Amino acid sequence: MKSFYNTHKHLIDNIEPNLYRRSLMNNIDWSHRLIGIKGTRGVGKTTFLLQYAKENYDKCDSKCLYINLNHFYFTECSLIQFAKKFIEMGGETLLIDQVFKYPEWSQELRKCYDSHPNLKIVFTGSSVMKLKETNLHIGDVVHSYNLHGFSFREYIGAITGNELQSYSIDEVINNHRNLANDILKKIDIEKYFCDYIHHGYYPFFFEKRNYSENLLKTMNMMLEVDVLYIKKIEQSYLSKIRKLFYLLAIQSPATPNVSQLSIDCGISRATVMNYLKYLEDARLIKMLYKKGNTFPKKPDKIYLNNTNIMFPTKRGRVENQSLNETFFYNQVNISSSVKKGERKYHFTVNNKYLFKIELPNRKQAESQTHFVTVKTAQSEENNIIPLWLFGFLY
Repeated sequence: MKSFYNTHKHLIDNIEPNLYRRSLMNNIDWSHRLIGIKGTRGVGKTTFLLQYAKENYDKCDSKCLYINLNHFYFTECSLIQFAKKFIEMGGETLLIDQVFKYPEWSQELRKCYDSHPNLKIVFTGSSVMKLKETNLHIGDVVHSYNLHGFSFREYIGAITGNELQSYSIDEVINNHRNLANDILKKIDIEKYFCDYIHHGYYPFFFEKRNYSENLLKTMNMMLEVDVLYIKKIEQSYLSKIRKLFYLLAIQSPATPNVSQLSIDCGISRATVMNYLKYLEDARLIKMLYKKGNTFPKKPDKIYLNNTNIMFPTKRGRVENQSLNETFFYNQVNISSSVKKGERKYHFTVNNKYLFKIELPNRKQAESQTHFVTVKTAQSEENNIIPLWLFGFLY
């Protein structure tokens, strides 16, 4: 146990003193005893756990301990045994990383939960994990939260140190002119928006490594671990999944031709559809449906999950229109329902608002119930909202 406490202390000591605090930290009800933090690879789940420990416990306090279940020690010591030892040493809060690497993790977490009523467990898991499924032992007791990549608002906060407020979609629509003017007084949006589009979604923009190369490695790990390992797909199918993702990436945003994808990848139509769902769960793509439709029906359109992914995967120049649509879908879909728009509109949000994503200086929407979003500049017209403002929804 001593070595785990030493590792915990070392990790806390090496957290950046001014590291940005994610907004999810305030949205979690920390009174619950079993909390799952889901997120795709690279969004900062480990750092999130360590920040929680640093904020709530002294680094030398034996009441809190961070562990990684990828440690070889857990090949011979069960999680149940470890939790018992931890409690005997005065432990109260166990922070568990990479829980999916441990066999029977759900069953043993439930046993810990039932056997130790004074123990709190906070664990991280892949975005592809379904923590509320009935076949999981913890499904009825776990409280699950999603840690997404940085919003545009969070990126600005991390870079500048300015803590900016988030807004609901209704606030943005009904008061966008005042909100945008207030933000523009504090922040030079033009200075940060293009950077965010290229390299602001994943927190390793802090690191002094090549962002695109780092992102490519992360994306491959998503395919190899979050898709193949967790979904128990044979390794021999990796090349087919990688090809499917690449074909989707270079075409996106586009309506998928499932039959052609099936031929190109050498897999059945049904397998293509299953793989599309796995890629979406891994947060590599986003499927867009018209109202009333959902998986397993064929999506009306497929986008890449976020704009950052577009640069290392697409060949040649990335079109601004594709970037703008992808940005909007990625940022709005976190807190709202987004469906395919009616007629000439790109998106319907919350079955209420229609949006057409247009570059500046194009024709406006015809009525006050429709909203044209533009790239950056604020307009006096009531139905034109700057696109970047939708990056302030979380």
